[in-house]
Amino acid sequence: MKDIIARHKAGEHFGICSVCSAHPLVIEAALRFDVNTANKVLIEATSNQVNQFGGYTGMEPADFRDFVLNIAREVGFPRERLILGGDHLGPNCWQNEPAEAAMEKSVELIKAYVAAGFTKIHLDASMSCADDPIPLAPVVVAQRAARLCKAAEETATEQQKAALTYVIGTEVPVPGGEASTINSVHVTRVEDAAQTLDTHRIAFSEQGLDDAMTRVIAIVVQPGVEFDHTQIIHYQPHAAEALSGWIRQTPMVYEAHSTDYQTRQAYRALVRDHFAILKVGPALTFALREAIFALAQMEKELICPEQRSHVLEVIDEVMLNEPDYWQKYYRPTWSQAMVDIHFSLSDRIRYYWPHPRIRQGVEKLLANLSNTALPLGLISQFMPVQFERLSMNEIVATPQNLIIDKIQDVLRAYRFGCTPEFV
Repeated sequence: MKDIIARHKAGEHFGICSVCSAHPLVIEAALRFDVNTANKVLIEATSNQVNQFGGYTGMEPADFRDFVLNIAREVGFPRERLILGGDHLGPNCWQNEPAEAAMEKSVELIKAYVAAGFTKIHLDASMSCADDPIPLAPVVVAQRAARLCKAAEETATEQQKAALTYVIGTEVPVPGGEASTINSVHVTRVEDAAQTLDTHRIAFSEQGLDDAMTRVIAIVVQPGVEFDHTQIIHYQPHAAEALSGWIRQTPMVYEAHSTDYQTRQAYRALVRDHFAILKVGPALTFALREAIFALAQMEKELICPEQRSHVLEVIDEVMLNEPDYWQKYYRPTWSQAMVDIHFSLSDRIRYYWPHPRIRQGVEKLLANLSNTALPLGLISQFMPVQFERLSMNEIVATPQNLIIDKIQDVLRAYRFGCTPEFV
């Protein structure tokens, strides 16, 4: 990460897309996308996905590392170009516990990530715990972040410290997505960004972490981008002009969360304005979902009913029977909820892909379509962009390739935004 930030601070139009997903096809798509370039790929796990207790994926940090490295080996992606990051590392998962208990678990979380070789660490102690006031005072946030940083520094070897970097900042979207509709978004004020930096510098210094402070590469702020189930708030450069100007006087860049669904021109403007780390998650699994839905429609045309996967019906059954991951986020009536379940930009289906029944359904779908020729006209009907690439011999018509290419459509927009001279 350090060389990427150095290139940006030297005046080059250069940024990086942070892939925030634990889905194997998303990770494969990201690695395949850059396997034949010199680019580094940044893949991040969140604290609720992956933690010392397993998270909702059932993986501890070392498990996630091995999971990604196994995919990298299959793809032929070199380890030295892979960056692993941890997002929202702090008491997010334990907000219902007293602060001290939550922080003790957060310290162990940080240690597990660093010991597993993650080198980009987002220190996020912004959330209030059970016995905290709401909101938490910025000084307390910084002091807790310093405590987490100290745990990372004590865990890292000297060799690891050469690559270890930190991200600080409190103005982040709710991990997992917005729970309500949005009409506008508050762009971070310069004075708030400055306060974040100042309070962290003081807190780090009090803990003897002045050297670690030099490893802080980015501040999380809100540049004015967001999305909910049905709406996208697009980047307006003029609204972030003051914020963009302020960061130039520091050795850091900004990290922007929830950049999903922005235009490729917006990504280029964001990187130009020093939001050099662009995080994306739901847009990638939304593209995955679109591809699987499209393949399910092809299956209906090609496979007799008794042999079909019926994966769409299985998804509905599982999500309606186990609504914990979507019910509090989506609209209350049945018809509205079904539209949200299928098509929400928040894409809460992503939490259900590992479910055994759904996983089996997807495997059956892919097996069915792998064993039959996919007519070009059918691909054109349901995946017209992939049809164009097939026509130009850029991809081969297998169901896996179609899914991968669909996901890479999202990454193409980020490449346009982050690359110095896009060709």
